[in-house]
Amino acid sequence: MAVVRDLRVLLRFGDFRRLLAVRLLSQGADGVFQVGLATYVVFSPERQTSPTAIASAMAVLLLPYSLVGPFAGVLLDRWRRRQVFVHGNLLRAALATATAVLMISHVPDWLFYVSALCVTAVNRFILAGLSAALPRVVDSERLVMANSLSPTAGTLAATAGGGVAFAVRLLVADSDAAVVLVGAALYLCGALASLRISRELLGPDRALVRPQLRTALAGTTRDLAAGVRHLAAPPRREAAWALGAMTLMRFCYGALTVTVLMLCRYALTSDPDDGLALLGLALGISGAGFFVAALVTPWAAGRLGPGRWIVVCSGAAAVLEPTLGLPFATVPLLVAAFVLGLTTQGAKIATDTIVQSSVDDGFRGRIFAVYDVLFNVAFVGAAGVAALMLPPDGRSVPLVLTIAAVYGAVAVAMARFERR
Repeated sequence: MAVVRDLRVLLRFGDFRRLLAVRLLSQGADGVFQVGLATYVVFSPERQTSPTAIASAMAVLLLPYSLVGPFAGVLLDRWRRRQVFVHGNLLRAALATATAVLMISHVPDWLFYVSALCVTAVNRFILAGLSAALPRVVDSERLVMANSLSPTAGTLAATAGGGVAFAVRLLVADSDAAVVLVGAALYLCGALASLRISRELLGPDRALVRPQLRTALAGTTRDLAAGVRHLAAPPRREAAWALGAMTLMRFCYGALTVTVLMLCRYALTSDPDDGLALLGLALGISGAGFFVAALVTPWAAGRLGPGRWIVVCSGAAAVLEPTLGLPFATVPLLVAAFVLGLTTQGAKIATDTIVQSSVDDGFRGRIFAVYDVLFNVAFVGAAGVAALMLPPDGRSVPLVLTIAAVYGAVAVAMARFERR
């Protein structure tokens, strides 16, 4: 297969392999940590979870990224990205350990959320840095393949980490704190793996680096405005459209996430442990969709172009999401998890490729940081909409149809742009 051949060539790049190892360990730890938080907030027997409670938790954990994200981009265009990976993962290991201690202590919920927020806030620097560094370890001819393998492998690692978390929670120790400690250990491994990469390799270039922190923070607004102007220039219009399309698809994914959580908790099972196992199965099947997207997207984007592949992904989701979602049954739900994993990840690979190919290296850090901010604002906004529309058991026909309409609007808008 052409994909296997290209993959073998890509893995011959030693620096790419080392950067990929950092991604796998970091995002695997994210999967463990996030499932530990989810089970603590949603599936603890003593907690009566509601869509509003889930939306509130997402807002507390994700909305501050709107403040952290722009600073992450500006600083990533000045700091050595390899050092960000080392120190960021060490910091997350310490903060995750503190979160585990708070989970078994009798402390106010807000203190737990502050600790968890600090762990996930550092994540913005790590993920944006990984995306910005990728063009430094592969040549331009294999950038599409690298964008298929690397982020998708990271997503699969996060899914696998979630599987490890479910296994620890259900089979080893009935303790969410133990799960979070496993995540802390993986963050530490990610920091150690980062040390295998040359300090100077991942950039940014010295000519573009302004290392004075005071200068960097003072110039944040000016630099971000320059980044937006860079993105809005005619040669990069497709990148701006792709980011907008991916933001709306992320909105849909966020609303469906809350829906699936409520269905697994109340509608499809009566026991919290059974609901947790069903959620784990749905995440695993969605991970299989991510993997298939990594195999299909290089060929499809090569034939159609990345922008038209986004049209196909969003159009397929618009048709299949209501078909599979409206029965509110277990088997269609699992099939929908696969389909949405494939279409969402396929569109994300295409978007990453468009942005990386269009944006100059000196702007990549801040553009990908803004990309992350858009993702999180859309996800939290979707959770808020879901909280307003979902009944306690998660069955909402209007919400399913609204999501289908958004997917359809994305497909139509991107198709018109590509036609122009």
